[in-house]
This record gives sequence, structure tokens and C-alpha cells, in this order.
Amino acid sequence: MNILMIGDIVGRSGRLIVKELLPDLVREFQIDLVIANGENAAGGNGITPDLADELYTSGIDILTMGNHVWDKKEIIPYIDQDNRMVRPANYPPGTPGKGYIIFPMDANLKIAVVNLSGRVFLSNLDCPFRQADLLIEEIYPQTPFIIFDFHAEATSEKQALGWYLDGRVTAVLGTHTHIQTADERLLTRGTAYITDVGMTGPRDSVLGVKTDLVIKKFISQLPVRFETAGGASQFNAVLLEVDTATGKALSIHRIQRFLM
Repeated sequence: MNILMIGDIVGRSGRLIVKELLPDLVREFQIDLVIANGENAAGGNGITPDLADELYTSGIDILTMGNHVWDKKEIIPYIDQDNRMVRPANYPPGTPGKGYIIFPMDANLKIAVVNLSGRVFLSNLDCPFRQADLLIEEIYPQTPFIIFDFHAEATSEKQALGWYLDGRVTAVLGTHTHIQTADERLLTRGTAYITDVGMTGPRDSVLGVKTDLVIKKFISQLPVRFETAGGASQFNAVLLEVDTATGKALSIHRIQRFLM
């Protein structure tokens, strides 16, 4: 079974390159399930119901979120009704939405997709390590196929969770920092890992934002209103091959594509 995880989709250019490239990638790699982080789909901050529906229409099966999940307030009633969107599971009890979903592939095969947020340099949510333990205990009787999107800033926190969950889940895939890392690998007990899947959006930018605005903020140290960049687009993702008999990953490969 082949699973594609797309890195953080940023703004209109990110949505358009997904629409343009995803059908051919699904055919080329015989992809069975497409997951994407969509928390920056609306102009770089948050997501709206209409944009979520647009991404589903483009071929994405499951959307994961992160620290920008609530930036567009109209998503709050939508996320409770949407069975294909997950927000970080370590938000407090009673938060709208779901921290994981179990997606039926066929009558006999289900895949769990879990979203967690890191705490280093981000909001001080519940411990992602302890939350992962609770979720695995809850999910495993239903399926051994468990994929984590760990939306975190610190590379050390991401690596630590990967090793902590090695052998207990199918994959731990980092998101949030928008820079695709070159450390994809199978950990020693069979869990696929990458520190950051990367960004799908404006290529000539700083994390999706117009370069001059970010430079101005660094130089002046004054408030600057960020705007999503235009121009060439990039598509970052990872391709997982998963053993349908065991739920363990067989391989993980980075994918990069560009559109002018």
C-alpha cells in the first residue's frame, strides 16, 4: 500500500499546484491514500470550509492541522462535522474537532491518522508523548496502521517522538517548519520518519511569505503584515510504502516538484 503525505499547503499557489500535480502523482506512484497538512491553505493562515472542500476535490483524502487551525473562525462549526479533518489531539478536552480519524480503505483495512502539536516554541498543550501513548492504546485494537503528523517547531522534539514511537506506529511525519529535511529513514523497529515533510506553496519566499516583508521585519524589528508570495510554486511530500500484513513501513521517499 502506498500513502502520500503532502507538506504544509500554503495559500492559493499551494492549492493550485496540488490540483495540477496530484492526479499524475497518484497514477505514477499508485497511491492509495493522500494526506496533507492544510492549516495554511487560506492565505497562509488557517483554513475555511470552502478551501477544505476544494482540497478534497483535488484528491486529498485527509487533512491534518496545527497551530493555525483556529485562525479562520468559520472552521470551528465545520470541523465538528467533517470526518476527514483532524486537529492536534493534545488540545484540551472539549475542543472542537477530532485528534485522530480511522479511515476505511476497504472492508478489512483501516488507517488511523493522528495529529499532535509540539510544545517547544509553541502553545503549552498537553504532553504529546503521553497523549501518543493514550491514543495508541485506544487505536491499536481497531488497526495497527497508525500515521502521526507531528506539527512541531523543534527538530529535537520531533526526533525524540519518532524514537519514542518507533515500532509502535507506521510513521511519524514532521510538519510546521516548511523546510523539507533530508533525513527520511526507517527507524530501527520499522517506523518511517522524517523531521519535516516540507511546504507546498510559493517557492521564492520565506516559508511562503513575500521575502521583502520578512527581511524588513528582521532588519527593523517592527511589526510587519505578512502576505503570501506569488511566482513559482513547489510541491513537497513523502511517499510511504506500507506492509499491509503488519502495518510497518517498508520505505519512505521524499518528493519534490516545481511549477513556474
